[in-house]
Amino acid sequence: MEVFNMPISVRLDKETEALLLKTAEAVNTTKTEILKASIREFCRKTLEEKSKKPYDLIADLIGGEFSGQGNLAIDSEEILRKAFRKIPAWL
Repeated sequence: MEVFNMPISVRLDKETEALLLKTAEAVNTTKTEILKASIREFCRKTLEEKSKKPYDLIADLIGGEFSGQGNLAIDSEEILRKAFRKIPAWL
């Protein structure tokens, strides 16, 4: 695959331009290198996020803890009723 260096023109507001310049000076590199690295990182994260399945997005919320009760699916209605009885009425 042949790679071309493609010039791109971007209009930045004064605040963003100042931040870019300050960052480039702080890390002793060019504005171009900062922009290229930022674009690569943004695109990588976006594509990674878009490729996730719905389960991947909530996997950390599922099955992380064991309740100690093996009957949650069978007795869920009764378990919820007991839990709601414990909630103060003023809430």
